[in-house]
Amino acid sequence: MTEFFIGLSLLVLIAGVLEYGVHVRNLRKIPIRVHVNGTRGKSSVTRLIAGGLREGGIRTFAKTTGTLPRVIIADGTEYPVFRNGRANIIEQVRIVNFAARNRAQALVIECMALQPNLQALCELKLIQSTHGVITNARADHLDVMGPDERDVALALLGTTPVNANLYSCEQDYKTEFHNACQERRTNLNLVDAQDIHSISDEEVALFKYKEHKENIALALKVCEAVGVDRTTALRGMQKVNPDAGAMNHCRINFFGRRIYFLNAFAANDPESTERLWEEACLEHQNVDRKIMIINNRLDRPDRSRQLGLAIPLWTKADRYILIGNGSFFLLKYVRRRGMDPRLFINAEGKGSEKIFEEILSLCLKSTMIMGIGNIAGPGMELVNYFNNRSDIFEYAGR
Repeated sequence: MTEFFIGLSLLVLIAGVLEYGVHVRNLRKIPIRVHVNGTRGKSSVTRLIAGGLREGGIRTFAKTTGTLPRVIIADGTEYPVFRNGRANIIEQVRIVNFAARNRAQALVIECMALQPNLQALCELKLIQSTHGVITNARADHLDVMGPDERDVALALLGTTPVNANLYSCEQDYKTEFHNACQERRTNLNLVDAQDIHSISDEEVALFKYKEHKENIALALKVCEAVGVDRTTALRGMQKVNPDAGAMNHCRINFFGRRIYFLNAFAANDPESTERLWEEACLEHQNVDRKIMIINNRLDRPDRSRQLGLAIPLWTKADRYILIGNGSFFLLKYVRRRGMDPRLFINAEGKGSEKIFEEILSLCLKSTMIMGIGNIAGPGMELVNYFNNRSDIFEYAGR
């Protein structure tokens, strides 16, 4: 019996070695491999780079892991990623195999790992990129990559490629980035203020949605490094469809009440969320009431803590509606900051129709509503509920 199990173990080991050998051969069939990581903007930058390369005549496949995971094939058509159960990084092996079988010249793939050791594994074993990208490093997923923002940067740097090129917009942790690149003998290419200012407002206006200049500048650096000129790459990027989590807003006229709903659920970190909230408050400063909807997750208590500490410092909303689950984490910290808990309405566990009724009970003649926190579950459901009932829908900034 012992000999049987030893033999079985050897067969499994041999099968694993052979399978990994096939995977490495598939990687070698794809000459351009771009691995995109970071706190914010990963899905957008993945799409932008793929769009720029595609416009340059490079047969490009892409895979995003954003709000709704997608595979984007060479002609720009998108397909959902089907999963049996929970997300698993081995999924990247399947995507590489698919791209290689379809004669991809380039694969632009978003990192789907959070655990620091798995992030490094994804790069060093699964992707082995020719061009690595880390959009930025911000205080998010601190329960996994923390405890502080610098630890997040170090975790993300696990996807620094070996003997290749790394591109980033990050400015706060230059020393850490330089050290990681030096260790892996990789060239560091940082997007600076001049790169960002070179993107004109007129060029941004040609996008289908509101795209950040930092993301465009970063994607352009990668495309130009591969050999696609700026004009061609930018033209391809302007054709790109936004990720499902891209910020959009819609307007509903409901029996004399005008409701503006802004979807910022996908902006998970406090810094990005604050910027979007303050911009919205400025744009809609003349409305009669401002409402913030916060989608909480019980498995993301650290994110609730961060938002709970940050929200009291922002421009005040008239009311706050809590959806999802685990809202008690957030409430604990907003109370510590001195906010009146009576401003918060608990709508946990309610469906979109009930939440909408709760919102209507608070609306005045004109009301601005912004959803923040998390896009998953009730967040996405509420976005669809509003979009399907709007008389005007557009991506923010258009």
